Amino acid sequence: MENNKMIITRKIQLLIDSDDKEVIKQAKDQLYNWQWICFRSANMIMSHHFVQEQVKDFFYLTEEIKLKIANEKKVENGILKLSRQSTTYRVLSNHFKGQIPTNILNNLNHTLFSNFNKEKSAYWKGEKSLRNYKKNIPMPFGSEVILKLARTPDNKNFCFTLFKIPFRTYLGKDRSDKKLMLDRILNGTLKLCASTIQLDQGKVFLLAAIQIEKEQHQLDTAVIAEASLSLEHPITVKIGASEHKIGNKEEFLHRRLAIQAVIHRVKKAVTFNRGGHGIKRKKKCVEDYQHQEKRYVEYKLHVYSRKLIDLCVKHGAATLILVNQGQKEEIAKQDPLLLRNWSYYSLKDKINYKAEKAGIQLIVE
Repeated sequence: MENNKMIITRKIQLLIDSDDKEVIKQAKDQLYNWQWICFRSANMIMSHHFVQEQVKDFFYLTEEIKLKIANEKKVENGILKLSRQSTTYRVLSNHFKGQIPTNILNNLNHTLFSNFNKEKSAYWKGEKSLRNYKKNIPMPFGSEVILKLARTPDNKNFCFTLFKIPFRTYLGKDRSDKKLMLDRILNGTLKLCASTIQLDQGKVFLLAAIQIEKEQHQLDTAVIAEASLSLEHPITVKIGASEHKIGNKEEFLHRRLAIQAVIHRVKKAVTFNRGGHGIKRKKKCVEDYQHQEKRYVEYKLHVYSRKLIDLCVKHGAATLILVNQGQKEEIAKQDPLLLRNWSYYSLKDKINYKAEKAGIQLIVE
């Protein structure tokens, strides 16, 4: 059944599969050019959809005009020559056809149209502003354009062709399940869905969207787990008569503050660091510690969320409730210490992802 399946994402580093430096340079230049076009296209698409939604307000002086933002051939009083999604694709095609694969434009248009429809009610209520995309936007593409997927001769990585550019994966030690999943995609037991390519600091990454089956556990709908997120104990969960505390303030907050203190001291010493490549070299140590803080927090949140879901599965809880979470997030917005150091949203997202994978219903109060 389709409900028993879900989409997960794996970030895989890619290398241009060539020994010719000129080929590698041309391929990366082309990718960066496509990324620039996607950046321009994304903001253009969102602006067009926003204007289309607001166009009725432009006619407030003529009440007799009746209009609908739809294809004039299919809907009475429609004012568009095509469907709403087709109009923005036509705009992109007129501007960038021949400069970028149409598969990327088509998937970008579809993704942004879906995102706009999901969020437009929040725009009108003033709860959210229109999305503004940055220059490092991922480039979406359909799975059908990945060709000649195979193992590399050393049997440690995989190679494929994407838009006539040869790639190979760089999995390194791969302590995760990336290699296993690519193997299963290769033999057809897993399905690769529409994915994205992202460029980050000169490196190329594949954000592979993979369809998997949800885990099957013996869960009881009568058993409910209640979890509370806080700084004192990252997660406190009650299941029936038992209560469990996951993590503590010492290992999470205090260590994070210690890393921030190091960053503060290093920033003061940046002026006296050896240069050579301008400010980039001077600030390298600061960036290293900032990445260290990010990795530490991400790792801890993964561990906490994993332990929470394991406890729910162990006790057979089919429902997980995050108690008073909305109220805590509002309080956190007023407290600089909480806002800076307690990653409510990131932890909530990780819990949601793992709960869905385990077949547990998540309710946020």
